[in-house]
Amino acid sequence: MSTPTAVRPARDRLTGRQRLVLTLLLGAQFMIAVDFSILNVALPVVGAGLDFSLGSLQWIATAFALTAAGFTLLFGRIADLFGRKRLFLAGMALLGASSALGGLATSPEVLLTARVLQGLATAAVTPAGLSLLTTAFREGPLRERALGLNGALMSAGFTAGAVLGGLLTDLLSWRWAFLINVPVAAAVLILAPGALTDSRPADRPRLDVPGAITVTGGLLALVYGLTRAGEAGWTAPGTLTALGAGAAALVVFWHIEKRSPAPLVPVRILRRPSVIWGNTAGLIAFVTETSLVFLLTLYLQEVLGHSALATGLSFGVLGIGTVVGGTLGGRAAGRLGTRATIVTGGVVQAAATLSLIALGNANGWIWLLLAATFIGGVGNMLVIVGFMITATSGLPDSEQGLATGLATMTQQVGITLGIPVMSTIVTARTTALGADTPDAVLSGVRLAVAANAGLVLLGALLIAVFPRRR
Repeated sequence: MSTPTAVRPARDRLTGRQRLVLTLLLGAQFMIAVDFSILNVALPVVGAGLDFSLGSLQWIATAFALTAAGFTLLFGRIADLFGRKRLFLAGMALLGASSALGGLATSPEVLLTARVLQGLATAAVTPAGLSLLTTAFREGPLRERALGLNGALMSAGFTAGAVLGGLLTDLLSWRWAFLINVPVAAAVLILAPGALTDSRPADRPRLDVPGAITVTGGLLALVYGLTRAGEAGWTAPGTLTALGAGAAALVVFWHIEKRSPAPLVPVRILRRPSVIWGNTAGLIAFVTETSLVFLLTLYLQEVLGHSALATGLSFGVLGIGTVVGGTLGGRAAGRLGTRATIVTGGVVQAAATLSLIALGNANGWIWLLLAATFIGGVGNMLVIVGFMITATSGLPDSEQGLATGLATMTQQVGITLGIPVMSTIVTARTTALGADTPDAVLSGVRLAVAANAGLVLLGALLIAVFPRRR
């Protein structure tokens, strides 16, 4: 008698409706990730097209980052209280409209307005979409698989944005970096209402207005300070003032939440080990990998002399690595546990990053860069998937918007923090060498790469040693 073939339990298989939900939500998250980086390559062309001054050009990126990071925690909680589906659809409509406005902009003021609105849309869509994802799939293999795919596509979106931005700018116009969002947003708005289901508390508590004001103001000041640090330095008065104001506002927010009858972020959640250590791992993952892209951009353009388009295409291998890591991440978390997945991914990422200190000033070293970024991308995505599963586990559906809002805030602060830190290391090294030559830049990049690898390894060790199960 033949042995019957094992059949996967029905609860571990996606239904047709779940596939549609997954496709819609992952498509939206991928588009959001692309928006983070699609204009980076095109900034000089955009500035020339709309007569931006050199000093104001950075506000094209900063206006988006400030609003995206500053409002994400507030919108994550609003999604829990007033409806995730409703906020997701409103955010997608705003994203489509603001993208059309940016693509048709005829002045710097109109473009910056579009970028602010895109940032607000991102702050709404990202936590609302993630909480719809986590509530559509129960904790277990399906959620782990869904979060793995989400992490892979989001990370690939950051890379794809750089490549797509270069291609659209060279072949068509920088305006298509905005306009490409419009048909995608329209398709999601047509399909999502019938596919997505929503849940809201029967007794809707009042919004914690003091908490909302202090946390949003604190995050806005913090992200602005980090952005200023990358431009003017960490000791500049504007940087110190913004960082100090942001820290003070967040301290006030903490005390408000401890006394509020209906807190925006209950303190008990902020004290959960899964929330603390999951977001710690996520912060390190985003600080290191996004800043590594910045360091390797310096290397490719300032040391090897590659064009912006060639540089963007070089990161395609990193994008492939993140997709592979994302598809493996859910399975690894299911078999090894999230802590082991985070630690393993961190060690892999650290080893791959450390190998980049061998980079030289000849074009032949590009092969080391491609291999190391592929392997490091796999490791980084294992960390990110482990982070997302850990940070959203053990909480009821009614608090998933808050959990995903915290995770999204961690992601965006990490993206903002990494580049100023690594830029400071490179600048300090080139200044010490007294030159701004390719060899000096290479020396600075090597030092920053070593610091980057050390930070990843330190994070993996912290996650391995300190968290304790309760």
